Amino acid sequence: MDFDFSDDQQALRDAVAKWVEKSYDFERRRKIVEGGGFDRGVYNELAELGLTGIYISEEHGGLGMGPVEAMVVMEELGRGIVCEPLAQALIIGSVIQAHGSENTQSWLPRIAAGEALVVLAHQERKARYNLGVCEAHAEKANGGYTVTALKSVVPAGDQADAFVVPAMLEGKMALFLVERAAPGVSTRGYHTQDEARAADLKLDKAPAQLITAEGLRALTYAVDLGIACTCAEGVGAMEKTLALTVEYMNQRKQFGVVISSFQALRHRVADMKMQLELARSMSYYASLKLGQPEAERRQAVSRAKVQLGQSLRFVGQQSVQLHGGIGVTDEYIGSHYFKKLTQLEMSFGDTMHHLGEVSARMQETAGVFA
Repeated sequence: MDFDFSDDQQALRDAVAKWVEKSYDFERRRKIVEGGGFDRGVYNELAELGLTGIYISEEHGGLGMGPVEAMVVMEELGRGIVCEPLAQALIIGSVIQAHGSENTQSWLPRIAAGEALVVLAHQERKARYNLGVCEAHAEKANGGYTVTALKSVVPAGDQADAFVVPAMLEGKMALFLVERAAPGVSTRGYHTQDEARAADLKLDKAPAQLITAEGLRALTYAVDLGIACTCAEGVGAMEKTLALTVEYMNQRKQFGVVISSFQALRHRVADMKMQLELARSMSYYASLKLGQPEAERRQAVSRAKVQLGQSLRFVGQQSVQLHGGIGVTDEYIGSHYFKKLTQLEMSFGDTMHHLGEVSARMQETAGVFA
C-alpha cells in the first residue's frame, strides 16, 4: 500500500502549517485562552483556508475532499494546539451530507463558508461513552419537533450557532438540529482541560429540525469521524511535544554537559519516538477505514484510540519528566501541550473504554467462528 501523500495533500499540509506558524503562535493562543478559549476570528481564518468545508461536496460550497486530507489538516492543527474546534465542522458537515434531510442540508453551504458553527451535543452524564444511552427526548409539535435534553461538554457550546442533538423519538434514537437562538435553549460555558471552550447545554422543548430518524447509526458515524480527527490531532501534538523535549535537552546542562548526552535519557526519548510512530500508524489506519462497513470501521477506530491513548499518556508524562519543574509551569509552552495530550486521551471515549470495545468485538468475532 502506498502511504506517500499526493502533491495536493502535501500542499494542503504546508498551507495549514504556515498558517499555524505565522498566525497562531503561543502569544496569540494565550490571549485566546484568556479571552475564553474560542475566537470567532480564528475560526473564520480557518474557513478562509477552506478547511471548514473539507468533507462537504463542491455542490454545497465545500472542497469535496476525504479522510486523508482531514487527517493531514488535523495533524497540523494539533502541532499548534489550536483551540477552535475545526473537527466539529468536519464531523457535522459529513454527517449532515451523508444522513441529513433536504432541509438540514441547507446548512451545508453556511458550514463550509464558516458562517455557521454547528457542533455535536451528544454527551450525557449517565452515558459513560455509551452512545446507546440517551435520556433526551423529542416530541412532535406544530408540524415539527421539540427536544428536551441536558448535554455536557459541548465543544464551544456557548459560541456555536446550532447543535446536532441525539434524542429519543417514539422509542428510537433520532438526530436533530437545534439553533442556539431558538426558544428553550440555554448554555453554560467554561474552559476545558486543554484551555479550549465547552458548555453544558439545556434544551426545554426547543424547536428542532429532524436530521434523520436513524439517529444511532448517524451518531456512531459522527463519533468515528471524531475519533479519527482526535487521533490525527494527537499525532501532531505529540510530534511537537517530542521536538520541544529534544530542544530542551540539547540546551539544559548538568555536570557541565547537555543532558541529551546522557544515555539513559536518550533511551527515554527513543521510547517517546517509538510511541509517536505507533500512534501515527494507527491514526492512518483509523482514517483509511472510515469508508468501510460500520462493524469494520468501529473496530478500527477503537483499536486506534487504544494505541493513541497509551501513546498520548506516555509521551506527555515523559516530556514532563525530562523537562523537570519547568515542564508544568504555565509560562512554558510544553505544559500546554501536556494539557492537550491529556484532554485528547479522554475525547470520544478514553483508553479503557475503547479497550473494552475492542475486546467485545473480538469476542463477537470469535463467536461467529465458534
